[in-house]
Amino acid sequence: MSDSQPVTCICPGSYDPVTLGHLDIIRRTAGIFERVIVGVVRDPQHKATMFSVEERVGFIAEALSDVPNVQVEVFSDLVVEFARRFGARTMVKGLRAISDFEWEFQMHHLNRNLAPEVETMYLMSSPQYSFISSSGVKEVASFGGNVDDLVPEPVARRFRELFPQGKPGAPVSPQE
Repeated sequence: MSDSQPVTCICPGSYDPVTLGHLDIIRRTAGIFERVIVGVVRDPQHKATMFSVEERVGFIAEALSDVPNVQVEVFSDLVVEFARRFGARTMVKGLRAISDFEWEFQMHHLNRNLAPEVETMYLMSSPQYSFISSSGVKEVASFGGNVDDLVPEPVARRFRELFPQGKPGAPVSPQE
């Protein structure tokens, strides 16, 4: 441990919405680092968000209120600039599958080129969360499916408010 500044890392993402898989990675990271800054991208460039940045931050802050070394911040700049702002030399990301690896591999090299002093560390998802993605959760919820075991309760509640009976005109699955 450092006598001056705590060892800080960032866990960046869009978190639209935060899932139990995200929370598992963040909690595990909080057991490794003295200070974890969860960075919520205000306006991700590669996808449109369903939830406002305020909602996304609120969901994460509430879900992690029992983890004292985690704070949630919003950013709109390059992720490496966000890391530098907090003195973080490590960025922690979760990996579920090969498709995650391909994307993260590209991002790692771009970030490494921009900021060689910022390392990226990958944690494998816990098996029970390896199939959960924010986009998958949104798809299930939009058709009225139950996502209670995939996201924190406030997120599941918000989905029930947004889609009380699924998307208007959504087909009903024969399995339901």
